[in-house]
Amino acid sequence: MTVMPSRAPAAPPHDRISIRLDLACGARIGPGKVALLEAIARTGSISAAGRALRMSYRRAWELVEDLNRHLGTPVVATAAGGPGGGGAQLTPAGTAIVAEYRALEAEAQATAAARLAALARARSLPQ
Repeated sequence: MTVMPSRAPAAPPHDRISIRLDLACGARIGPGKVALLEAIARTGSISAAGRALRMSYRRAWELVEDLNRHLGTPVVATAAGGPGGGGAQLTPAGTAIVAEYRALEAEAQATAAARLAALARARSLPQ
């Protein structure tokens, strides 16, 4: 008999805000692109990051290229594959984008906490 590892129980759902930034340069940065950049930083690979997010390599590459094109600076530095393998890492611009997005997200969540709590209470009012 094979014993499967148990999964940790999922955290209960909670009210939260989701932010997408529409920058004047045309770049659109939201939770998906930021998660991709974080996965690239963690895995050192665009293809591994895509797999971790259940996204094709092509889609992951298109999202990175979209950011590069609109921001006018690379967010990911890549090394060609070969015998030693390729790789990818965030550039200083990519690291800054993740850090600033996550800071903005945390500040917005903290600011919205009272309003989200009020919405939760309103859902439980009698009809």
